[in-house]
Amino acid sequence: QVQLVESGGGLVQAGGSLTLSCTASGNIFRLIAMGWFRQAPGKQRELVARVTSGGSTDYVDSVKGRFTISEDGAKTTVYLQMNSLEPEDTAVYYCNARAYVTPHTWDDAWGQGTQVTVSS
Repeated sequence: QVQLVESGGGLVQAGGSLTLSCTASGNIFRLIAMGWFRQAPGKQRELVARVTSGGSTDYVDSVKGRFTISEDGAKTTVYLQMNSLEPEDTAVYYCNARAYVTPHTWDDAWGQGTQVTVSS
């Protein structure tokens, strides 16, 4: 099993910044990708940003140029730097990790979620 511990989030005014972090631990044979999803009330969960083990990154169009995902040297902690926040960014943000837990079996793990609220 892979465990994720998230930190960050909170309340910020529009135009402000926040940083989320997420650390993976547990039975990790090899990480495939780590990223952040978000879910606003009444909406489906969507991918916000993801970084693969090879270093490739993906972002949802609405955050491109404002959010940056990065990882530490051990590649077990990811950070989401969120700048120029907008009220539309308000949501619960969930960390996700996809990892091989054995050479042939992979697992999807989710964090508990952290609230980000952007006031106008």
